[in-house]
Amino acid sequence: MYSTRHTSSNARGSDLVRQIVVLSAVSFMLIAAVIGAGAFGNTAVQDQQGGALDTSGSYLAPAGPAFSIWSVIYLGLIAYAICQALPRQRASERQRAMGWPIAVTMVLNGLWLVAARFGTLFLTVVVIVLLLAALGWAFRTAVVTRDPRGGVVDSVLIDGVTGLHLGWVTLATVANISAWLTTVAPPSWEDAASAIGVVVLVVVAIIGLAIAWRSGWRVAPALALAWGLSWLAVERLTGTPLSTPIAITAVIVALIVLLPPAVVSGLRLIRPSVD
Repeated sequence: MYSTRHTSSNARGSDLVRQIVVLSAVSFMLIAAVIGAGAFGNTAVQDQQGGALDTSGSYLAPAGPAFSIWSVIYLGLIAYAICQALPRQRASERQRAMGWPIAVTMVLNGLWLVAARFGTLFLTVVVIVLLLAALGWAFRTAVVTRDPRGGVVDSVLIDGVTGLHLGWVTLATVANISAWLTTVAPPSWEDAASAIGVVVLVVVAIIGLAIAWRSGWRVAPALALAWGLSWLAVERLTGTPLSTPIAITAVIVALIVLLPPAVVSGLRLIRPSVD
């Protein structure tokens, strides 16, 4: 389990509040996810907003299987919420730094689903941009406060899960904005859709590399981003709308964002002193 190192000897009243808030945040997120999945007779996310959030809603939407990554992220967040609630984690300095940022990301995650169900497409854009910013804050905090002695569980449930969440939402933000623009842009813009999509993916490559560089070449964000980009390529080759240029660019960008952190991570396994 988590290491007990970097733990203050004195718990504060705010520590218990933090633990309860994290558990409440994950509960809210899961309830929103169940409703968003179409339970209780509700419309599933991909069918909401007039189908704008479906895989065919824009040129930058990934294929359906890409969204299975949410299962991994949700399971990781559930496990984190349970582990951080353990009594020995109450006064942990690491948890004091990470609990609030992660709680914010879980609340915004759930709010996005609420916005998709009851709000407007533009509101989903606003919420997902806020979620991306919160995840950037959380992941940066995780990197800065990382304890090499914290153990595998600490690394996976904090750095790993937050990194996957950040990487996936980076691409999801692009897809969400693209879906919104598709509904408001003049039909004539579709003639330039492939070119615009390629330019946007180049920007995604820059962002992906920037995240990797600023995090010391952590691999989790790159894995999620490459996963989404790969399924984006599949959708543009086999689904609608079709776009071979976007598909090829997505594959290239996936390799660009994944290879550097993967190589560095491999070197760290061979030579643990590499950082």
